[in-house]
Amino acid sequence: MPDRAPQPVDRQLPTDEARELISLVRDIAVREIAPQAAEEEDAGTFPRALFTLLSRSGLLGLPYAGEYGGGDQPYEVYLQVLEELAAARLTVGLGVSVHTLASYATAAYGTKEQRAEHLPAMLGGGLLGAYGLSEPSSGSDAASLRTKAVRDGDAWVLTGTKAWITHGGIADFYTVMARTGEDGSRGITAFLVPGDAEGLSAAAPERKMGMKGSPTAQIHLDGVRVPDSRRIGEEGQGFAIALSALDSGRLGIAACAIGVAQAALDEAVAYAAQRRQFGRPIADFQGLRFMLADMATRIEAGRALYLAAARLRDADLPFAKQAAMAKLFCTDTAMDVTTDAVQILGGYGYTADFPAERYLREAKVLQIVEGTNQIQRMVIGRHLVGPESR
Repeated sequence: MPDRAPQPVDRQLPTDEARELISLVRDIAVREIAPQAAEEEDAGTFPRALFTLLSRSGLLGLPYAGEYGGGDQPYEVYLQVLEELAAARLTVGLGVSVHTLASYATAAYGTKEQRAEHLPAMLGGGLLGAYGLSEPSSGSDAASLRTKAVRDGDAWVLTGTKAWITHGGIADFYTVMARTGEDGSRGITAFLVPGDAEGLSAAAPERKMGMKGSPTAQIHLDGVRVPDSRRIGEEGQGFAIALSALDSGRLGIAACAIGVAQAALDEAVAYAAQRRQFGRPIADFQGLRFMLADMATRIEAGRALYLAAARLRDADLPFAKQAAMAKLFCTDTAMDVTTDAVQILGGYGYTADFPAERYLREAKVLQIVEGTNQIQRMVIGRHLVGPESR
């Protein structure tokens, strides 16, 4: 059956403009996203035309500067937009988050000339981005990446393989981290690589448990020439850029997780109200009501946590610890809530006739991407008691 349209969430928004923005996003979600979500996910169809619509609507550059085509929105607002999109379809919400992540290096570390040249098309010109940090042999240990960039006159030649790339093979640009110097984190540099660059190719998309409409693929760079004008930041600064981007990206994943959890709760509440057993709706049974209450409470707590971290970011205060906490808590919440939603629907929850089973499959990946939840615990621990002894 078609997905249930996202239900309105009571939100504390800072401006009338933000309230109008959320209203626009809900309208797009109800009309353009939710009705096709189940069918397109089942078929593995990526909604590229929808992303073009989102770009034209100003939704692919919300947290970036208006002078370059962005929306000048605080993270507090941008993340709530992501939540609304993810509640309608995770492929869309996560896709917007990844595009924002891919645009970050240029927006935050690019020269004025680079921002003027590239950001307008990235933020509102219909382009779609991807982020290239992970490799087949370096996932959590990202500083050990092997992709190399060798200087050749006024250009760099990139050779290597990137793995687990959301939008791999369909992106218009890739922010790629490559080794230009010594081993370890200090020898990595960031590059903005065009999606149609000669020597760049994509492997067949991964066959995944969930998010089948979002292509995830390895990217091969076989002598890809990139002019030095597309080097972002200083040589050797790439790993710092990558970590800075991921602090913000983790908040995007947290917001998407709460969106999926909210969609699962809405489905469970609606089902419990109409499903009758023993002569009355199952929503009358206290045990089930307690399950719903716990689900709703965890969602509200997760939303409050990611918004608190966003407000720190908006105030230019340190937020890395809180971002890790939000990513950890919100994605674990999504896993717990979607599992309970399947249980509440019983046998129907285990069938593809209802979206609950898809929410469960999709929630799992959120505990893995952009730093596993085990890595988030390491990050939080380092903030509390310092780095591990060697």
